[in-house]
Amino acid sequence: MKRFLSLVVIFAASWFAIAQQTATPASKPIYIRAGRLFDATGDNVRENMVIVVLGDRIQRVDPATAVPIPAGANVIDLSRATVLPGLIDCHTHLGSRADRYDEIYNFKDTPFQSAFAATLNARKTLEAGFTSVRDVGSLPFLAVDLRNSINEGFIPGPRIVASGPGISITGGHGDLNNFSPQTRVSMFPEERDFAIADGIDQIRHVVRSQVKYGVDVIKILATGGVLSKGDSPGAPQFTPEELKAAADEAHMTGRKIAAHAHGTQGIKNAILAGIDSIEHASLIDDEGIRLAKEHGVYLVMDIYNDDYILGKAIEFGLPKENVEKEKMVGRLQRENFARAVKGGAKMAFGTDAGVYPHGDNAKQFFYMVKFGMTPAQAIRTATSNAADLIGRAKDVGTLEAGKYADIIAVTADPLQNVTALENVGFVMKGGTVVRDAITAKPIH
Repeated sequence: MKRFLSLVVIFAASWFAIAQQTATPASKPIYIRAGRLFDATGDNVRENMVIVVLGDRIQRVDPATAVPIPAGANVIDLSRATVLPGLIDCHTHLGSRADRYDEIYNFKDTPFQSAFAATLNARKTLEAGFTSVRDVGSLPFLAVDLRNSINEGFIPGPRIVASGPGISITGGHGDLNNFSPQTRVSMFPEERDFAIADGIDQIRHVVRSQVKYGVDVIKILATGGVLSKGDSPGAPQFTPEELKAAADEAHMTGRKIAAHAHGTQGIKNAILAGIDSIEHASLIDDEGIRLAKEHGVYLVMDIYNDDYILGKAIEFGLPKENVEKEKMVGRLQRENFARAVKGGAKMAFGTDAGVYPHGDNAKQFFYMVKFGMTPAQAIRTATSNAADLIGRAKDVGTLEAGKYADIIAVTADPLQNVTALENVGFVMKGGTVVRDAITAKPIH
């Protein structure tokens, strides 16, 4: 037994050392030749560029004619590819799986099941070219721990802006509805302290509790939802005064706050309360679009996953009630997305990953273009716009000197056909290559 335990310790130490090495960017400059470069500072593409990476940051981005590359330098040749900033998904659930919807798992799974899924999902997301995400709803406080483990280099994954569980009302989206009064799912710490809040005092307590445990952003559920029992997606949750208390408390701690909101009135209540982003925004009307524009509120509309919910999710046990709600909401959400684009509302990329399989995030770009955006606009929602929303614009979202070297590349031109982003061939995060199917160079 002693020998076995010694071997386990040696193996674990060796694995951690390897993980640390792969997570450490090179100490000498890396020169990346970019045939076409979309830096997300505008809508234009520049040709024959060179990006100089030193450590985990971009040192310069200039035309190749202005950057002498010394003999023997570390060069990554992407001269036949389009190079872009690492993508950002502002609405993910890394601890969720899309291959099972049976409610029995609410009662059978321990939090460890979600944690195991999250480690796999984080890697899939990163390898798909999404170098940053905002996780807006996982078990307490899975996203915080996952963020910390990735930042330590212990496991691979994207940069994470972490929330706690979404804050809901008793009987609302996020509560355990339509079961007998004696049915409970307990959490450690106790669920009610961190997810259910009724009244201004409870809301302030819950926000403060989540901040205590290290969240970066607050998530509140301002209306009913689709993938829940016993509530209507269009029905408001929380009073305007309660939503304002949540927003004020979040902002007082230096955090932003996102509101799940499908319903028309709930969307307006959240905007007027000072919420920073409206998630889903399915039933937004012209007044809601105008208010979002006037208040500078981002809309994060997940217009891809309707296909998955009405297809594969049914095979995986999605209840009929949820299917009917999605049929009612999905088509209208896409139509309202087109109206919001035309109306000039601020938009950021968010997919609800976890409702569909992680790693398929880029499939949403096709629908964003189909319903009114240019490819450049769609890409900017997942780069510069998204970085602004999550409060990380000084570090990510564009390819500029001083930013993290979060860089992706595709062989086709996504400005001509945005579906090229569904097959990202090169991914660098913080100066470290995590995927390279373009140059065929080995990854060390």
